[in-house]
Amino acid sequence: MLGLCGQRLPAAWVLLLLPFLPLLLLAAPAPHRASYKPVIVVHGLFDSSYSFRHLLEYINETHPGTVVTVLDLFDGRESLRPLWEQVQGFREAVVPIMAKAPQGVHLICYSQGGLVCRALLSVMDDHNVDSFISLSSPQMGQYGDTDYLKWLFPTSMRSNLYRICYSPWGQEFSICNYWH
Repeated sequence: MLGLCGQRLPAAWVLLLLPFLPLLLLAAPAPHRASYKPVIVVHGLFDSSYSFRHLLEYINETHPGTVVTVLDLFDGRESLRPLWEQVQGFREAVVPIMAKAPQGVHLICYSQGGLVCRALLSVMDDHNVDSFISLSSPQMGQYGDTDYLKWLFPTSMRSNLYRICYSPWGQEFSICNYWH
């Protein structure tokens, strides 16, 4: 102890050194604490930031101190707006977050949000996304009836829906922008 090679300090010396222990701890090299990269979450069709409150809580619980931003844009029916309009809106929202994170960010995008994020990455030459996670996103497009499409177009058949989606009116809806 203290370079005395096997010799023990008398108890009185230990008591005298005790008040200096905090100073010794401050002078000792701190263990390396890796900070976590910020996480940006983008929701899907008809969702909102509220839909991801459990994910936010889970990340905060398992990785305390991680900055998590669940973007609150194009919520609910606004998620039907054209995809390129959404891409521009999300771009404006993520640029300041990325600027504050020179080491990079993680991007978690759900459903239609995965398409928005993929398009976002394709148009941002200067992004610093370290990881892009696309959850349940129709990256190869969508074909066929889904619950959303049946709700929006209850009388249209799958074979005729493309006529609506490829019309100028249909292109005003995000789901028609990713029709395959």
